[in-house]
Amino acid sequence: MNYDGLERSYWESQAKRVAALRDKINLRANSLTSGNVVPEDDDLTLGEGRRLKMAVLFLDISKFSARDMETEAEQNMMLRALNLYFSEMIKIAEDFGGTVEKNTGDGLMAYFEDNAGSPQEGGCKRAVACALTMFAANQNLISPILINSHIEPFNFRISIDYGYVTIAKLGAARRFSQYVAIGTTANFAAKMLSKALPNEIVIGELVRSVLPIDWQAQFTFVVPDGSGWVYKNTGIPYNLYKYTGRWARLIG
Repeated sequence: MNYDGLERSYWESQAKRVAALRDKINLRANSLTSGNVVPEDDDLTLGEGRRLKMAVLFLDISKFSARDMETEAEQNMMLRALNLYFSEMIKIAEDFGGTVEKNTGDGLMAYFEDNAGSPQEGGCKRAVACALTMFAANQNLISPILINSHIEPFNFRISIDYGYVTIAKLGAARRFSQYVAIGTTANFAAKMLSKALPNEIVIGELVRSVLPIDWQAQFTFVVPDGSGWVYKNTGIPYNLYKYTGRWARLIG
């Protein structure tokens, strides 16, 4: 995986993957019996947690509740669209060494621990590169399929913050369990979405500080109205930044 640009070979494999998924979904007469399942990981037992330094990414589809989803036909078409969209978004996150912690129906959360991925790279750079690839895939691969099916394409926003998070498995044995991300970083990353407009990326100051210098200089601009958060020990505001870079061309 190349975190500095969108490789032609990866992009071509993405295009084939999205087309194959489109065809698979179209073969189903009714998608209401299908859904996405994120594979479980048995590394943790209920009640245990693991504290790691990581980037936390939240994705949210803009104005999702305003879409027409009343009739059975509308719900079926929306389920097909979401199946296509989220299957690819989750696969992209995993390709960049991320772990999808939850899918909320109109969004998802993924975390990117440091010194992971292939090749190994910091969580922040991988999370930002993942976000850029998600936008590229949505605009160039997924949206044309939705438009051709007379479905309004998805606009979405992404927020990313960085710090120590405890990943824990909570629930009841043999009934229901899920992974949760515990910590200020995860909570704040979710709140940061309110500072992002559709098709925007907002990153925290700690994310920006570990990105490549040229990424910082060219593509990050401080959010003028601030985050509303301050460092506890100093009272200095914690800045947020709009990340404006996008993959401009294929490489390789």
